[in-house]
Amino acid sequence: MNRRQILLGMGGALAAVALGTGAWRQATGTTSAYDDYSARLRAPLSPDIADVIRYATLAANGHNTQPWRFAASADAITITPDLSRRTAVVDPDDHHLFVSLGCAATNLAIAAAASGRPGEVIIDGATVRYTFTGGRRDDVDPLLAAIVRRQSTRGDYDGRQAAPGDLTALQVASAVAGVDLAIITAPTTIAAIRDLVIAGNSAQMRDAAFMQELKSWIRFNPRSAMASGDGLLAAASGNPSLPTALGGFAFDRLFDVSAENDRYARQIASSAGIAVFAAEQADPQHWIRVGQACQRFALEATRLGLKLAFINQPVEVAVLRPELARLIGTTRRPDLVLRFGYGPSLPFSPRRRIEDVLSS
Repeated sequence: MNRRQILLGMGGALAAVALGTGAWRQATGTTSAYDDYSARLRAPLSPDIADVIRYATLAANGHNTQPWRFAASADAITITPDLSRRTAVVDPDDHHLFVSLGCAATNLAIAAAASGRPGEVIIDGATVRYTFTGGRRDDVDPLLAAIVRRQSTRGDYDGRQAAPGDLTALQVASAVAGVDLAIITAPTTIAAIRDLVIAGNSAQMRDAAFMQELKSWIRFNPRSAMASGDGLLAAASGNPSLPTALGGFAFDRLFDVSAENDRYARQIASSAGIAVFAAEQADPQHWIRVGQACQRFALEATRLGLKLAFINQPVEVAVLRPELARLIGTTRRPDLVLRFGYGPSLPFSPRRRIEDVLSS
């Protein structure tokens, strides 16, 4: 536990004494209520089309903004970007937004086929369309069960190496045309990427606009996470649950660059490897493809018992991208960076109601 977590914990304890247990629970919600909420979101798949979309929304996405809209018809399900949920500071070209659509498209295709709706994914510019092809499909994608278990686990891992066969399985599972994947396990290269993550994190934390945008998407307690259905639940990063006002106060005064950099360095050192995705072109269509590849990587990792977490600072801070590209041996723009390894399960992120992501 770093200094920031200790201070937050002390502040929470003092506030709990001042407010009383009942008022504290009223302000933050309870773990058991949030566990029930998460279990409903991740209930087994039914043949209902709304359930297929529910599975699609469990995909990875930047800041858990869930920047997508779904429309279902008799022969297709369409995913379009919800630009009202973009993160203009950290993602000015909407790169992460379109990656998120690709992640959702992967879940959608797996769940739709399992529900008796085999089909194909067609990317048309900024829109994804899953078209039903008819017929029957008796086999179920082995990644289906991983959809409800996948999470971005922002904690320490145990340092174990991944088996060579598992690394090969990750590479095969995430093969998408137009997307390259570099899996890095060499300690010297991991250390060099760690230095880029720290440089990027330092630059972002010195940016007041970035910090304000990040703060706006943090949900400091289960109650606010369930109410909004989106955002970054503090407990999912191993931080204590605080009333929203206290959480915002602590964020402004206790979020420390040095402590955060130490945390990233420790977490990367505890990981089995790093994965970097790069598309052949920098446009929405290819970013969607990156999302498809990334989600399949994440689901296969989950199936293999691996955890993962995004460390995207070297692609979000544009001046760092060329050095990252050099480290992985590509001339393409790197699009996503994540670490993977063996670690604990943490609380799942919230999700919005299906009616809130459906287009009328």
